[in-house]
Amino acid sequence: MNSEMVLSLAEKGVYTTIIVCAPLLILALVVGLVVSIFQATTQIQEQTLAFIPKIVAVLVGLIFFGPWMLSRILSYTLDIFTNLTKFVG
Repeated sequence: MNSEMVLSLAEKGVYTTIIVCAPLLILALVVGLVVSIFQATTQIQEQTLAFIPKIVAVLVGLIFFGPWMLSRILSYTLDIFTNLTKFVG
């Protein structure tokens, strides 16, 4: 196993992590921005108002994007296990 294989494996791992996490992070960012604009316009400064909609949005996003995220993680894991003989020997 040379350094190019290690870098390729690490690159695929980081890429998979970013792709899997991106939809939920973008969803939380958009909901947080909407709640922040709502708080600024109404001058309501309740701290829990910022967290509850984000949690609900991420849970709904997890239900919606969960199967896709799981398939991406499983395909990466299957790729690692399939090429395990290249990595070991």
